[in-house]
This record gives sequence, C-alpha cells and structure tokens, in this order.
Amino acid sequence: MQEPTPAPQDALSDSPEALRRLARLGALAAHGGHPRPAKRQNHPAGRFARWHLDLTAATEEDGWLLTYLDVITLILVMMVVMLSFAGPGTRGLPEQAPSPVVAVGEHSPHASIVPPIAPPVPPPPAEPEKDPLAGLPLDRLDKNIEVIVNQGSVSFRISSEILFASGEASLSGPGLAVLGRLVPVLGSVAQHRIVVEGHTDNVPIQTERFPSNWELSTGRAASVVRYLQSQGIDPARMRATGFADTRPLAPNDTPQGRAQNRHVEVILEAPK
Repeated sequence: MQEPTPAPQDALSDSPEALRRLARLGALAAHGGHPRPAKRQNHPAGRFARWHLDLTAATEEDGWLLTYLDVITLILVMMVVMLSFAGPGTRGLPEQAPSPVVAVGEHSPHASIVPPIAPPVPPPPAEPEKDPLAGLPLDRLDKNIEVIVNQGSVSFRISSEILFASGEASLSGPGLAVLGRLVPVLGSVAQHRIVVEGHTDNVPIQTERFPSNWELSTGRAASVVRYLQSQGIDPARMRATGFADTRPLAPNDTPQGRAQNRHVEVILEAPK
C-alpha cells in the first residue's frame, strides 16, 4: 500500500507526532552526532528529516588532516629547494662540453662573457735516462779494452800486462797502441770528467823508484794521464789516482787472480 503524501511543513509542525519526532532527533544529535533534522528552510522536514546529515562535527574532527597535509607539502617544497642548491648529479649523465659563463655587471648595461677556466696542464713526462754509451765510437776500441757501464759513468779497463812491463810505470809500445784507440772515444764527450785509476796485486815491491805498490799504482795512472794530455785531451778534465792492492777484482791466491788485479781503469764520469 502506498504511503500517504506528507503534509506541508506547517501542517506537520502543528501535529503532536511531528513534535515528538523533532524532539527525538534533537536529543540524538546532542548526544551522539547522529543525523538530525536540518534547521534551514531549504532542507526537508518531517519524515524525510532522518536522511539529512549534520557535517559540522565531522568537519571539526577532520581539521587536523588539513594541517598535516600542509606540513607535508612544506617539507616537500623545502627538499626540492635544497636539492636545487646542491646541483644536479653527475653519475650516469653524459659529459657536457664547457660553456662560457655570462656575467652581468650591476652597473653595466651589457653582459660580459668570461672564458671557461682551462684545466691544469699536466707536468711533462720525465725524460728517460740517457744511455751513457750513446754517441761513443766504441767500434774503434781495441779488443783488449773491457767496457764496464756503471751508474752515471763508463769504465774502460786495460790489463797492466799490456800497458807496462813488470815493476815499471812507463808505457810500452803495445800499451801506447791500445791507448791510441781510446783517445777518440774520450775526446767525443768533452763535458765528461776523466779519472784514471791504477791497481796492483798484493805482491810487495820495494825499489828505489817505487818503495811500495802505492807509488807503483799512482805512477802508472800518471803515465796514462800524461799520454792522454799529449794526444789533445784537456788536462783540466783528468785526475790520476792509485789504489795499490786495496780494491782487488779477484783473490790474490792464484796467478790468474793476481794478473786480473793488475790493471788500469779510465773512467768517464757524467757531469753533475
């Protein structure tokens, strides 16, 4: 059966049943925030008032959510600003060519272009150590001259058996021929110093001219220096030194060892 059509607002307000319903809805709204009839004129009244919701309480309770969303938005904006100051990341990005920087003066109407700062120039690579034998005409040397390459110097070792007679410091004929092959080599490097060292074995010598091996080794070194000077080598480059038997190359307990220890060394020292 169809319900009767509700009476107008004024008729329902005067009936006892309508008054009781309005009182009941007002009490429920005061205690629990449940739906209550609207007080505005454009809201339905009577039996349709139950479907009207009062959103005032819900709006007051949800006010904290709006504040929370505002705070989150402000934090997000601050993070974006901080990241923009930090600059863009470089990992995974292609390298960009340097671009000129444009600087606008405060009082200048035109902009000035500042060229990009050039990267630091790496130091030149260290020059490799020069070969001490480079440029020396070693092919002119005699086969009796032994070449020894040291740190910063080159030594030419010649046996005393070729240069001198036994117990003597005067150069022999074969010795002059061997030294004659060495002169072009020494003259090709005018900036190098020349040290001539005399060495003997441990067999003692006692003559009027050479009381010991010290005088013998020094006299032999001096004879070589005098010959080199006579062949045009600058005497300011040369020095003669005798070591007697203090720097043996081999043990002196065999004839072969003693013969090896009797020698003269001509040393080319690189300039410092």
